Amino acid sequence: MMKTYLSIIRNCKVAQRWSFSHATRCALSPNPSFTSKWNCKRLMVRRLGTYIPTEDRNYYITTPIFYVNAAPHIGHLYSAVTADYLHRYKLLQGFNSRFATGTDEHGLKIQQAANAAGQDPLSFCTKVSERFKYLFKSCHISYTDYIRTTEERHRCAVEHFWTVLQSKGFIYKGNYEGWYSTQDESFLTPSQVGDAKDSSGKEIKISLESGHKVEWMKEENYMFRLSEFRSRLQEWLEGNPRAVQPERFHHAVLQWLQEDLPDLSVSRQRSRLQWGIPVPGDLDQTIYVWLDALVNYLTVAGYPDSHSQWWRAAHHVVGKDILKFHAIYWPAFLLAADLPLPQTIHVHSHWTVGGKKMSKSLGNVVDPLERSQRFTIDGLRYFLLRQGVPDTDCDYDDDKVVKLLNAELTDSLGGLLNRCTAPSLNPAQVYPHFCSDSFPSQGTEAHNGRAVDEDYHMLDAVRALPAVVEQHYESVHVYKALEAINRCVRQTNGFVQRHTPWKLGSGDGRDQLWLDTILHVSLECLRIYGTLLQPIVPEIADKLLSRLGVKPEEKSWAALDFLVKYQGKDCPFEGRALGPDTGVLFNRLERPNAEKGKPKKAKKATKVKS
Repeated sequence: MMKTYLSIIRNCKVAQRWSFSHATRCALSPNPSFTSKWNCKRLMVRRLGTYIPTEDRNYYITTPIFYVNAAPHIGHLYSAVTADYLHRYKLLQGFNSRFATGTDEHGLKIQQAANAAGQDPLSFCTKVSERFKYLFKSCHISYTDYIRTTEERHRCAVEHFWTVLQSKGFIYKGNYEGWYSTQDESFLTPSQVGDAKDSSGKEIKISLESGHKVEWMKEENYMFRLSEFRSRLQEWLEGNPRAVQPERFHHAVLQWLQEDLPDLSVSRQRSRLQWGIPVPGDLDQTIYVWLDALVNYLTVAGYPDSHSQWWRAAHHVVGKDILKFHAIYWPAFLLAADLPLPQTIHVHSHWTVGGKKMSKSLGNVVDPLERSQRFTIDGLRYFLLRQGVPDTDCDYDDDKVVKLLNAELTDSLGGLLNRCTAPSLNPAQVYPHFCSDSFPSQGTEAHNGRAVDEDYHMLDAVRALPAVVEQHYESVHVYKALEAINRCVRQTNGFVQRHTPWKLGSGDGRDQLWLDTILHVSLECLRIYGTLLQPIVPEIADKLLSRLGVKPEEKSWAALDFLVKYQGKDCPFEGRALGPDTGVLFNRLERPNAEKGKPKKAKKATKVKS
């Protein structure tokens, strides 16, 4: 045992950051096979309550701030739901978590949109920003801070950040000449620009990445010495393989860094762009919208006075279209200001409709608020996280939503809960007792044991499920976590179906013990599923756990011990009254679109007894 213990201490990477006593407790856990940093942390949290080393107790997650030139669409909600589940998940683990979202309100594009709408820019921004806020509140996005770049606290943070960069010699006045996309608020190199024709057939230059029109720009403004940070950015990424996730995007950034980085224009002439923060000390210049916008993450953290506690725990969720700004420009700005870099930049791909990018011109923009009302809030959250694959574009389809939710939430999970809490099987409406004679430990010789091999396989799968889900939640491969949960739900349904508890309990004492055991095991499975699903579908998970009689303090990650009676321990739920029956877990959704255009079947004539 001692040799194993010392080996684990040496191999456990987490010991490099934790004190010796912390790693010791990890190594002496009942399951010493978990030797990775990942599983050591998991065991520490779950076996020692909510203890986490002081430096690791904080977690700060952000969405990109959303540009207010148009109404929110399903892609915006996907970013927000992704950050929201991470925030909820960390809270369940006992972390102090902060979650920021908001709106990006400066720039030439906003200035032009406000002029076109006949409104002053601030009124225009406020109107659209409130639509984002309403959507997020409606969809249970539990942000702790909603930042607008037109706020005074943000202006102060941006001005200070600019002054720091300038005082360190990384900002200088020069002449910029090159391509610029107003739509993307982005400067482009010649290799990023191609030829195209507009709707009238006129030849134009466009961004090869976004397809938006670009214009040649020549003006005197301020430049940032981006060229000086190429090697440091390469070192950061090569030394931190999880700095940008998924791996595909990490490689993409390293590929970009194979080319020289030209210095970056970080201001525009005030005569061209009035709607933005003026350069400190030079009222003829306006700070570049991306430098302005990126500083929002620091603003929320308390910059410049009290940011270190949260900034060291920063994680960003971004769409792939703004990866370069977050994985090259932003880290370079931070390095120049002597600030820590983000822990992880979680990148996700786009949502398409019919394989095409959503756009007003195509009329295929999906309204997330309307869909959340049609499919329920939790239903839409579940679909986005279940179907969303970070490194691949995902296609949205209403019919696909209905099929998935009916299959996994209504039939599989909801059906299992309904079966196991039905008064016909559980007339006492309690968490039944577990009988170890009916379900003995595998390998135990017991004449009355009625469990079969498939049942033990199910127990193994559910016991391992929290670690599997945790791994996928951390890597933001949520779809893999939900697939693992759904696979176990199917196994539990198979367990119930295999043993037909509705045929038991007719006066035979042994049958009653087996019936109670089947229900106890099934309810324990449901409790694990409900606990793990809380970050994804908070209302559904709360409804499920409340039906099982689980108390609020028993819903944390530390309460994920599965089927302790099987391990010979006392179960706090055994014999406890179930919670009130508030109806089906998730109502079946109709598929009206699937029926359109199909010939209606003639109704069979009703037989009438003569």
